[in-house]
Amino acid sequence: MNWTSGYISEIDYTYGYYGELNPSKLELACLSAHVAPPRLSPLRYLELGYGQGMSINIHAAAFDGEFWGTDFNPTQAAHARSLADASESGVKLLDDSFAEFAARPDLPEFDIIGLHGIWSWVSDENRRVIVDIIRRKLRVGGVVYNSYNCLPGWAPAMPLRHLMTLHADLVGSDATGVVGKIDGAVSFAKQVVDSGALYFRANPAVGERLKNIAGQNRNYIAHEFFNRDWEVMPFSDVAQWLDDAKVSFVASAHLLDHVEAVNLTAEGQKLLADIRHPILRQSVRDYFINQQFRRDVFVKGPRRLSRLNQIEALKSLSFVLTTWPEDIPMKVTGALGEATLQEPIYRPVIEVLAEEKFAPKTVAHLAGHAKLASLNFQQLCQALLVLTGAEHIHPAREASKEARKRCAALNLQICNRARDSGNIAYLASPVTGSGIPIGRFQQLFQLAMLEGKTKIAEQAAFAWDCLSSQGEALVKEGKAIQTPEENIAELTKEATIFAERRLPLLKALGIE
Repeated sequence: MNWTSGYISEIDYTYGYYGELNPSKLELACLSAHVAPPRLSPLRYLELGYGQGMSINIHAAAFDGEFWGTDFNPTQAAHARSLADASESGVKLLDDSFAEFAARPDLPEFDIIGLHGIWSWVSDENRRVIVDIIRRKLRVGGVVYNSYNCLPGWAPAMPLRHLMTLHADLVGSDATGVVGKIDGAVSFAKQVVDSGALYFRANPAVGERLKNIAGQNRNYIAHEFFNRDWEVMPFSDVAQWLDDAKVSFVASAHLLDHVEAVNLTAEGQKLLADIRHPILRQSVRDYFINQQFRRDVFVKGPRRLSRLNQIEALKSLSFVLTTWPEDIPMKVTGALGEATLQEPIYRPVIEVLAEEKFAPKTVAHLAGHAKLASLNFQQLCQALLVLTGAEHIHPAREASKEARKRCAALNLQICNRARDSGNIAYLASPVTGSGIPIGRFQQLFQLAMLEGKTKIAEQAAFAWDCLSSQGEALVKEGKAIQTPEENIAELTKEATIFAERRLPLLKALGIE
């Protein structure tokens, strides 16, 4: 067996940031579930399988603490280390296998251990090692974040994955590389659908899923579907595995899951309320919403908070806007579909958060604000939870001078890379401790300002110079814009919007 253990290594993983790994969001998830959150100061954090290293580098730059991570792929480790070198965060990024990492004699106890998209794509042997690491190296009161593919939502599509990997293994040519094998497998599966296979007729949603797969990024598809190890587990099996590490499920890290009104019918809510066993309750809930991907928070020795202690802890939290106020829709999407938010509750909350140039505000401040006097505390907290889950606001904190310096250095590195690549679409905020979505053009405008170009026309021209020097052009309505003048005009529009609607928020988020 080679060092990859059947995991796809010939093609890079995507450069995503995964907000559920954020310590402040994990704190909020615990508090929402009436559970004492992990210690965040001083913070010791471990990410197992960090991929390209975006999440761990952003967190290590934005939080004061000790950060560790391992990913077996040396190419990904090299990329992650290049970001760490830029920020000088001191994060320890290794390319050890999980077994090698577990055997290290210098590992501390961690407050948070995170795994995003790892559990379903490794062998049982590696899962046993992960459980051992958690059992020995998670401190009492510490949190585990684990996301994975699950049943029953995945059940109809599992045969589709089998069909595609079977074709890639038996017919795919090594000469075409991984992408060629994937393209061939997807094309073959489509032929099976179009030829009238009864399985796809009986499961039309699987055919629709295949259409979506055909249009997705091949780097993502390779790692999602074509690894040798790929196992879909029900929640109860994962909970049983992790029980050996002395951790208990407490909440979903996906914060909209905490608002049952957008996920469950009234009948479903009543039935779940009558189920006392937490494992059975979560399992039945997965059937109600046809869950296919879980984002779970487990705690070692969960300590339930009284209502008074929960309220006091919530009042001490701060929140900050991450979306321009007028761009926040009065709708969110849950398992039941689109739900409409109550404007008399949500609009005033957004307006108050926008005051004082979008400066972060504590829940205690919001609760005492005259504009929000009509809201009770529960309504206010649910509004903040929903807006956070919808990624329009984020928990905030007092950023240290060192964290601001690290984030600025990391962001400069990312913006410089935007000259020739749009792979990374996030910058680090020392205020939220998270990655803030910022696309390539906006990064170029930010870079232009850092180089002293204060006028919008200068920023647009700077971005166009970066693009045109590489033979690139903007695309509008599916067509490339032809002339330099038209490209610059479009970039000028983008730069104007950036200056008016994005820049004020970025300043409040500490991204300058």
